[in-house]
Amino acid sequence: MQLKFNNRDPVYVQVVRYFKEQMASGMLASGQEIPSRRELANKLKINPNTAQRAYKEMEEAGLIFTEGNLPSKITKDEHKINSIRNELLMDAVDTFVQSVRPINVSVNELVQLVTDKYRKEIGE
Repeated sequence: MQLKFNNRDPVYVQVVRYFKEQMASGMLASGQEIPSRRELANKLKINPNTAQRAYKEMEEAGLIFTEGNLPSKITKDEHKINSIRNELLMDAVDTFVQSVRPINVSVNELVQLVTDKYRKEIGE
């Protein structure tokens, strides 16, 4: 589990985002068990209360569920997982658009640059 924390966002928010990214990419599968709160805190070297807060946020958002004393699991709701993917994509697009707007570049040029870069990154 690799997570590099930044100083801008609260740690629990970064943990939630990490789980969202793992779910959206398929690295965490629907119904898959996740580490206990204490295990997560140990792995990430964070306060157990921070791990608890991240799990509480994810449960309230329907990203994970816990049945009784069993380990928490990733949601089985495919609509929710697709929604997470779309949310992450829109966040990335918003950030990108905000950063390139001052450069005054055409949409066609942007699309070509992004296409070329993406193909290069994935090895096409």
